[in-house]
Amino acid sequence: MIDRRLLTHFDWMLFCVTAALCVVGLAAVYSAIYVKSPAIYKKEIYWLLIGLSLMLTAVFINYSLLERFAYVIYGASILSLVAVFAIGRSASGAKRWISLGFFTIQPSEFAKLALIVVLARYFSARNMPERGMGLKDLAIPALFLLVPFLMIAKQPDLGTGIILCMIFGSMALIVKIRFRVIAGLVVAFAVAAPFAWKALKAYQKARLMSFLDPAMDIRGTGYHIMQSKIAIGSGGMFGKGFTKGTQGKLMFLPEHHTDFIFSAFAEEWGAIGSLVVISLFLGLVLGGLSASNTSKDRFGFLLSFGITAMIFWHVTINMGMVSGLLPVVGVPLPLISYGGSFLITTMIAVGLLINIRMRRFMF
Repeated sequence: MIDRRLLTHFDWMLFCVTAALCVVGLAAVYSAIYVKSPAIYKKEIYWLLIGLSLMLTAVFINYSLLERFAYVIYGASILSLVAVFAIGRSASGAKRWISLGFFTIQPSEFAKLALIVVLARYFSARNMPERGMGLKDLAIPALFLLVPFLMIAKQPDLGTGIILCMIFGSMALIVKIRFRVIAGLVVAFAVAAPFAWKALKAYQKARLMSFLDPAMDIRGTGYHIMQSKIAIGSGGMFGKGFTKGTQGKLMFLPEHHTDFIFSAFAEEWGAIGSLVVISLFLGLVLGGLSASNTSKDRFGFLLSFGITAMIFWHVTINMGMVSGLLPVVGVPLPLISYGGSFLITTMIAVGLLINIRMRRFMF
């Protein structure tokens, strides 16, 4: 039985913003693939229905159960990442998916939410030093990050690995880290950068170089970003109209239904449509921060902040990537890019935000 008080305080703003972004996503995916691969659109609808059911489930469960079972959730996530190497399916040179018969899942997407839950549990259960965490205080949380990061980097999936790092950094900073520790870490990363460069795969190095100068390999690694800029720029103020874009339809723009879907959308809906989508994402992030600020306990505060950080970094990196402001690292746009596992993860995450907002009135 659902407590009536929960229904009274249901956050319709967060729900409506999420629904609006899902509608935009459905329209964008349809426009991107209806000519070449209409079956993909049907799969997106199925994923959306599954995501909606799990989102509503996440809304009405008591989120304190996540605190109780945080380490179990994290452990299950690690086991699923291990399973990728044993029974995973490969595509485009990467081994990231597990087939479950009628559909496949990408465990690395669920690892983001698992990391948020376990960090929220760990940080909320301990009295952190008033002056901020030192290196010893960061050791165990860093281990929570390192285990999934190494396995995901091995797949390889640099984009998801970066998101995990950004989530960890955001949550650690909100808990508070000593300034000298932050300065020391910055210096350490700067020293390690040359070694990290050597560890990158050839295509990852090429992507970084093409970010600095896309024209240096306009037919190769710079092709994505050049075509993306053309698509965004050709949309003008009001766009070419729904299903009237050419960059995606004529297959000039690669990945136009996944990582580069915002470019295809901007071509059809122009600057006005793009600003509407950005405003919706801003509303989602502000709603998440409000849930964090008004949560009734420390775990809820950290959980909602971590979820908001995940959404924020996804949006920031994806839009920076497709506009040429950041390197291409393969990060999808929440609720809009095609992809079942990420769509479900995001909808569960938003459901938890609504959950935390509702339960702030219950003691």
